[in-house]
Amino acid sequence: MFLPNARRSRAPRTKTFSPRPATAGDAVPLAGGQVLLFALASGLAVANVYFAHPLLDVMADDLGLSRAAAGLIVGAAQVGYGLGLVLLVPLGDLIDRRKLIIAQSLLSVLALICVAFSTSAAMTLAAMAAVGFLAVVTQALVAYAASLVPASTRGHVVGMVTGGIVLGILLARSVAGTLTDLSGWRTVYIVSAILTAAVALLLWRALPHQQRARTGLSYSRLIRSLATLLIDEPVLRIRAVIAMLIFANITTLLAPLVLPLSAPPLSLTHTEIGLFGFAGAAGALAAMRAGRWTDAGHGQRTTGIALGLMLAAWLPISLLNHSIWWLILGVVVIDFGLQAVHVTNQAMIYRVRPEAQSRLTATYMVFYSIGSAIGSSTSTMIYAWAGWTGVSITGACISLATIGFWLLTLKATPVVANRKAQDGAAQ
Repeated sequence: MFLPNARRSRAPRTKTFSPRPATAGDAVPLAGGQVLLFALASGLAVANVYFAHPLLDVMADDLGLSRAAAGLIVGAAQVGYGLGLVLLVPLGDLIDRRKLIIAQSLLSVLALICVAFSTSAAMTLAAMAAVGFLAVVTQALVAYAASLVPASTRGHVVGMVTGGIVLGILLARSVAGTLTDLSGWRTVYIVSAILTAAVALLLWRALPHQQRARTGLSYSRLIRSLATLLIDEPVLRIRAVIAMLIFANITTLLAPLVLPLSAPPLSLTHTEIGLFGFAGAAGALAAMRAGRWTDAGHGQRTTGIALGLMLAAWLPISLLNHSIWWLILGVVVIDFGLQAVHVTNQAMIYRVRPEAQSRLTATYMVFYSIGSAIGSSTSTMIYAWAGWTGVSITGACISLATIGFWLLTLKATPVVANRKAQDGAAQ
């Protein structure tokens, strides 16, 4: 009489690394390969926006743009990215995230092909804007990964996926410079289109299905709710401002960096300058554990230490004129601090309003874009006026302002954002 029960007690056969349906709020254990795929897809998508940075001179010459107008190429991608954050990322709270991600990836392939085969400046600018608009799939991937895993490991998974994004940004310059030296700038976008198509296929086969709970929101109300979230959630407000400041800090370093490195006595080539991305990648990789520290309830401590390191990094950075090795040390340290704070920020904001993770991501990243734009637009002017010393002082001042803001908002941050994450369903 025990035979039927024995049969029932047999463990069912399970499948790994394959899509399976889940309702929003269920914890879906992600295999290590799936997490790495999230990171790879995120890094490749964001790299598409940054490939053009070291190629502006050759792209402008090929398309008949003046050097002064070459910045429009990057500007078009950034405008597209900003519009995508507001108009596209929030859709993840309304429709099937898996379908949204795959559709964006496939459309990105078409946009990249348009860039590669563009025959005029107008066509290139329009295609670059489309590339930027669709590249916000990176943020959809972060929100999707966060929604799939238990709360106790969410910070770790967010750290892994965000690590892929930071590596994509940092390594894009190196890859683009090398491919351009080998066979021209159009090859960069052809290769990326092929890789993006391959990743889209992998995502189609590997992403878990997730049934979306009905929100009752229309698309227009969904977009308007971004402002409501910012007003209602103090964690989002505080961490968004911190994101704005740290990304203004890092772009204050990166935007004018090519100017002293390409000038005498260093006179480095674009490919050689792109290699500094590997130094930053080392720091970013080291900080991927910040998600685990936040899961353990150490988010505020991690933030304080990381912001202190970003401030300290400006001392060796300021010594570039004495030795390039000081710059390399500073780049590693400042990227470590940046990544640690960025991962901690996202792990903390994902603990509130679980039904709105895509909108939380979109709102947070809008502030990231504002900070990046401020740092990029002002640092080159500061360099022209006060040289590398002026840039270093500006960066240190931004770091001090960030630390001051963080200290002032410690008591205003809800306890739930910093306490130890507990096992349970994905929120």
